[in-house]
Amino acid sequence: MPLVLIVLFIVVPIVELYVIIQVGEAIGVLWTIALLVVDSVLGSMLMRSQGRAAWRRFNQAIEAGRVPAREVLDGVLVVFGGALLLTPGFVTDILGGVLLVPPTRALVRRLVARRFAGRVVVSAPRGRSPAGGGFDVEGTATEVDPRTLP
Repeated sequence: MPLVLIVLFIVVPIVELYVIIQVGEAIGVLWTIALLVVDSVLGSMLMRSQGRAAWRRFNQAIEAGRVPAREVLDGVLVVFGGALLLTPGFVTDILGGVLLVPPTRALVRRLVARRFAGRVVVSAPRGRSPAGGGFDVEGTATEVDPRTLP
């Protein structure tokens, strides 16, 4: 965990400053600042539209009686992607864009689901058996097979 914090708070800002300086030298300071501002505005618009879509899919899953695991993970990835896009810098903007664009977000979602599948505990109300498994008929949590996750 300390290594993750070191990377997050020391390495990422240094890399961002380096890239911003290199871009500034290549296209000029004002164009670099303008590009960062436009990138943040477009990123916030993309985050808003993708956030609404994730919220809509979440509600549809609830109405259909399904556990909205995929939809929740999409929502989390959209929030992280939006935060990265609002952070000034080109590297974080690229990572944020990857999390906000649906096809690449699906790839990241699969990687995250596989990585954390063994740590997820799933439960549901008694007598309800959502499609996709993960529950027995009485609502008791059962082992989740990572291959069945989206």
